[in-house]
Amino acid sequence: MPFLEKLKDRKLILASKSPRRQDLLKGLELDFEVKVTPVDEEIPAGLPASFVAAYLSKLKSDSFMEELKPEEILITSDTVVILGDHVLGKPKTEEEAFDMLKSISGTTHTVMTAVTIRDQGKKVTVEDETLVTFRMLSEEEIRHYIQRYQPFDKAGAYGVQEWIGFIGVSKLEGSYFNVMGFPLHLVYEQLKKW
Repeated sequence: MPFLEKLKDRKLILASKSPRRQDLLKGLELDFEVKVTPVDEEIPAGLPASFVAAYLSKLKSDSFMEELKPEEILITSDTVVILGDHVLGKPKTEEEAFDMLKSISGTTHTVMTAVTIRDQGKKVTVEDETLVTFRMLSEEEIRHYIQRYQPFDKAGAYGVQEWIGFIGVSKLEGSYFNVMGFPLHLVYEQLKKW
């Protein structure tokens, strides 16, 4: 591909087990390998909500176990849902998922994704922010979504590309792909500079 011609001799590593990020990166017509290093995603007390995505994306990059070879480029990412000044992480139980979805029902929240790209010589972190407005959801709708779609691997307990997004999202200001967890336009722009 002429746009990313400089990358033809490079090897991309996506350090994410998210099937959504993997599918989205494939959409850029790039070959890449998936390698994941487990990371304790503990957020420091007092860290402002708007800094959490970048903090976790950099943490994942810094925690990558293998030393990068000269031709390798590592991509890490993290997405958070922010309501007011609270970060809604990934729910651990059905009740936690229910409480999260109930809290964003009828409101506008922020989805922030940070992507860190690095090789042996440089490291760049970029962020994107999207405002998402949900209509009021009934308890039945929320319970149906949780039982049917099991959103326990998703920040804020929802996937915009799933049923709850189809019936619940009434307005979106910013990148749709950012809400899915990977702002491709920013990744593409950065990789063009590599």
